[in-house]
Amino acid sequence: MAKEPTKPATRSVRSPRSRQALLRREHRARTDALIDQAFRSPGTVWAILIWSLFIVVCGSVAAWTRMQPLVSVGRIMNSTHLARVPFEVDDPAQTEANRRQARALTPRVYYAASNVFESLRNSLENLPKILASVENLQSAPADLTRQLELTEAGLAAIRDQASGGEVSSYWKRCSQQLVTLLARRPLLDDATYRAEFTESSARDVELRSADSRTLVQRDAVINIKEEAQLKEAMTRLAGAAGFNEPALRVVVSRLITNPEPTYQYDDAATNTARSERAAAVPPVRNRIVEGHPIFVRGKELTPAALELYKAELRTFQQSKESAWKVWVRIASIFGAVTAIALAVAGYLTLFCPRVRRNPGRMAGIAALLAGALSIACLGTVAEPQLLSLSAIAPTVFVAVILVIAYDQRVALAIGTLHGVLSCIAMDQPIGIYALMLTGVSFAVLQLREIRERRGIIRMGLSAATALSVGTILVALIDRPIVAPGVLLRQTGVDAILAGAGGLMVGVVTLSIIPLIERLFGVTTGMTLIELRDPKQPLLRQLQQLAPGTYNHSLNVASIAEAAADSIKADALLTYVGSLYHDIGKMNKPDYFVENQSGGPNKHDKLSPAMSLLVIVGHVKDGMAMAEEFALPRSIRHFIEAHHGTTLVEFFYNRARRQAEKGAAEAKDQGGAGAEPEMPEEIEYRYPGPKPRTKEVAILMLADAVESATRTMVEPTPSRIDALVRAMANRRLMDGQFDECDLTLRELQTITESISKSVASIYHGRVFYPSTASITQEEKRA
Repeated sequence: MAKEPTKPATRSVRSPRSRQALLRREHRARTDALIDQAFRSPGTVWAILIWSLFIVVCGSVAAWTRMQPLVSVGRIMNSTHLARVPFEVDDPAQTEANRRQARALTPRVYYAASNVFESLRNSLENLPKILASVENLQSAPADLTRQLELTEAGLAAIRDQASGGEVSSYWKRCSQQLVTLLARRPLLDDATYRAEFTESSARDVELRSADSRTLVQRDAVINIKEEAQLKEAMTRLAGAAGFNEPALRVVVSRLITNPEPTYQYDDAATNTARSERAAAVPPVRNRIVEGHPIFVRGKELTPAALELYKAELRTFQQSKESAWKVWVRIASIFGAVTAIALAVAGYLTLFCPRVRRNPGRMAGIAALLAGALSIACLGTVAEPQLLSLSAIAPTVFVAVILVIAYDQRVALAIGTLHGVLSCIAMDQPIGIYALMLTGVSFAVLQLREIRERRGIIRMGLSAATALSVGTILVALIDRPIVAPGVLLRQTGVDAILAGAGGLMVGVVTLSIIPLIERLFGVTTGMTLIELRDPKQPLLRQLQQLAPGTYNHSLNVASIAEAAADSIKADALLTYVGSLYHDIGKMNKPDYFVENQSGGPNKHDKLSPAMSLLVIVGHVKDGMAMAEEFALPRSIRHFIEAHHGTTLVEFFYNRARRQAEKGAAEAKDQGGAGAEPEMPEEIEYRYPGPKPRTKEVAILMLADAVESATRTMVEPTPSRIDALVRAMANRRLMDGQFDECDLTLRELQTITESISKSVASIYHGRVFYPSTASITQEEKRA
């Protein structure tokens, strides 16, 4: 029976689709683990609270700002705005014109001169009594005859009205009627009469007395200086009152002889009446239809157009029909602010570990961004014509603060995002955003390292120049080229304002650098250079009390500075931190070998445990001195962490030997052969902390190598290199570099740099024979 051929064994090969599914599952599992770890971290909770508050504050500020009229009178508009809703608006010009007209048409007020009316009434009523004693015209006084234009007939007619010393009731009635008629025909002096016809457009005048107010036509006013007008008017009034010829002529003559004004103009009452009449005029309201142009691109904004724009904004925001549009706009603004907040938080989490590990730093950055946005928005709303200053300078200031507190990359990224946030909040075009980026870029570029005040001044000048030039270019690109004179004037003013903003950022930054250092826990190059000065009080004390330690610190500083520079770390900070790292040795300088100049070693009389307390205590003493002299926190970390949690090997080994020796002596004396009680290694370690920065890690290695090299008999370059590598490997395996971001590649670079620097310090010397040996050699020759 034929045997079936066997199939060759094959490996199971995954299909590309199954591999992709496996990768997706692994990626999802890693992502879920990271998310779970993040939400369990207390820092994540703080970050959520911080950025949620940031979103609420900045979103509210941005939404409020977008509802304000961010335009100013006199500017050439860059865009056209049409009415989005129909509305009515007051027409103040027309209203004021109507009110002016109402004031002009308000009758002038005159108050009756009651004494004049009383005098006239008495004079007229008593006229028959006065003439009753005159028998004929020849016996009458000449002046009386002339004033009253008496005739025989007139004299006789008037004398007939007096009988038995009493005036007839007819005469009294006519006299009273004449006074009543005169009350409606005001007699005015010449100046008042002229003012009535030149200062008022009213057709009436208002006559007031103690108990009445009367409006009469202005034509009824009589000028007492116009004799013809006065005589004609008085003749008519006397006739209307019931006087007849020939007595009428005598009465008229009495009225026109030395006439007095019967009414006086009342300025206060007239102004009050005019104000009341003007206030009663209703405001004129114009109806604006939807789509009506409020202002037009290329046209200058007038005060009337600005008021129209404000009214349109109020109506649109309060209109029920457009309420959904307003809320959609607000929601969109909050959405944009949320996206920017997430971008900032994400960037800081990924690329700025110092912020990620410290909620306080994150809160400080959020407060800085929110504060700068609030200042920009409030300044722009208050004075829109200063937009080139108020909108751009805060964003540049944010970038400057962050480049001082952190680095250029963080400052550029966060400054860019803050510019986007500002443009959204103030509804600004891409040109303003380009100016913000220009200012941020120039400021960050100039502040890579702040070692002198001139650097900040140079930054301010550079940013000011860039902003001024950029403003001119943006204006020529974006703005409508109409009315060249006005355009050039506005562009020049904007360029000056933008440049002033750059200078202001430099001046403010220079004045608050100490505050920035305290708030963000950073140390600028200027402060480090001041601390590097050998005349600093703390360094002077170190020179005087522990000269050996001071020289050791100088050597370590030189070695560590070169190593820091080799990996692009902060070389200046490393140098200054190295100068101060051993200041605690000043309290007990004689207990440290570099300060001992021969003689017995003080540690020979101490137990290893006591010696350990003295040696380890220099870290605690150094921290106390650092606080007393207010050294920056970054320098204090060099003091507290330059030994990390390393083992004090010399005294640990001495303690072990003493324990072994004690156990051996006890055994020789017949004691039990118990194991000796050895000291615990943890007891002979420094308390820490471990280095948290690369600079402190470099100091730890440089400090140990410099001290160990001093004990070498022949410090050749090869022996030094082997020593450095061994000590670096020992520190690495001991976990001293676990809390800093030092990579193995950087550690290799640091090792090579330290080897080279130490070898240059402790290089071999050429042997120079003494004079005596040279003489002996010459004699032998």
